[in-house]
Amino acid sequence: MNANLLRSVIYITALCALYLSLAMFLPAMVDLYYGHRDWQVFAMSGLMVGGLAAAAALATHGPPPVFNKRLGFLLVNVLWAMFSVVGAIPLFLAEHELSFAQALFESISGITTTGSTVIVGLDNMPPGILLWRSLLCWFGGIGIVGLGLFVLPFLKVGGASIFKLESSETNDKPFARLASFTRAFLIVYVLLTLACAIAYDLAGMDHFDALNHAMTTIATAGFSTHDMSFAYFDNKAILLLGTVFLAICSLPFSVLILLAVRGRLDTLRDPQIVVFLGYLCVISIVVAVYHHLRNGIELDDALIHSFFNMTSILSTGGFASDDYTLWGPFAVLVAFFATFMGGCSGSTAGGIKAYRFVVIVNVIRAGLNKLIYPNAIQPVRYGSLTVDAETQRAVFLFVSLYIFLWAIGSVGMALFGYDVLTATSSVITALSNVGPGIGPIVGPAGNFSTISDPALYLLSLMMLLGRLEILTVLVLLTPVFWRH
Repeated sequence: MNANLLRSVIYITALCALYLSLAMFLPAMVDLYYGHRDWQVFAMSGLMVGGLAAAAALATHGPPPVFNKRLGFLLVNVLWAMFSVVGAIPLFLAEHELSFAQALFESISGITTTGSTVIVGLDNMPPGILLWRSLLCWFGGIGIVGLGLFVLPFLKVGGASIFKLESSETNDKPFARLASFTRAFLIVYVLLTLACAIAYDLAGMDHFDALNHAMTTIATAGFSTHDMSFAYFDNKAILLLGTVFLAICSLPFSVLILLAVRGRLDTLRDPQIVVFLGYLCVISIVVAVYHHLRNGIELDDALIHSFFNMTSILSTGGFASDDYTLWGPFAVLVAFFATFMGGCSGSTAGGIKAYRFVVIVNVIRAGLNKLIYPNAIQPVRYGSLTVDAETQRAVFLFVSLYIFLWAIGSVGMALFGYDVLTATSSVITALSNVGPGIGPIVGPAGNFSTISDPALYLLSLMMLLGRLEILTVLVLLTPVFWRH
């Protein structure tokens, strides 16, 4: 491994750690304002991390390296590991006692925008802890969109190479420079957060709840300031707003930027957007009708709760307005399979993602046509793009590894003593970065507080693997990666 490459990775990671340490002073000021002594924990954590990060940055400062695949793979893994550990420090040291495994799980759940939690009693938590959890989600959302739009297409991970760097799902280049696109993304991300916070506030949330839920909604992360999540508010307007913002932030941010900056409505013809919105509407309506017929719930109430909860699952938002596992076995089965599906590439959503389903269906269609017309040329298309053989292999490799890791992780959870439902659903919700699983322990009415520390480490690894598209992590395990 090139020494200059390692120096560059450490330098960039140290700079990011320095920014994260500065963010710790926000919850410190909030706790200080409300008179909670956890402000000292955040202040000391910020000073400690900031000092170490500044020293590391000064020691490794040098000429920037040429960005290549090896640097990209290593940097992405080291950055997410750093964010996970640094984010866990104040959670571990805070007055609310968490084991290190629990603090790390909570931090990883936030930074990967998963939304699973081990904390019980959120309604009585110090405001600094609640704000820090939301900030981790919000910063994680920025990193995830950047990863999906700029890094993964370059690294050709999981089929993401079919998207262009600047516009992700379109052929044209809306901005001449990457810096312009990055600024546009940050502006759109911040404006969406402000719009969501104002909307929640006007709909009935208090200012603090509105800000925290806006950050975790735009990041499709699922952390709430209340144990009951959105059920705490018992407000249909809030549920409708949450549904809309979760759906919007499951779309490619490149498309949102083109809509906001250039008014490009034609970008909405992206096949993955049509597919995502299609299965979101179909699943939500079918589950609502089932809930209405089986449980006698008014159809409008059933539609509102079904759309919110199914959108939350498909967007990997992780919120809940009701325990949908009590709606009936069909609703439970649909929710379980929806956990695999996810949103669009270039968004904060996790899961397998809609564009991979588009590619897989078109590969199958081309293969079947080839059986009838063996001499015909049957290109696999994604919209107007032709999907090359390398990208097709990457998509099938990702999905195969996804199912394999889910099976291995489920066996691991079973070895730790958990029942089949808890084992399988907890692993898939971690791998898909969804948040709640299925069943009484990790379902929408429960949490991960009773999961043992070894099992939490396993689920933490699954969250990171899912968020970094699996191959980005596994490539580090190959001997060839570490050769000169």
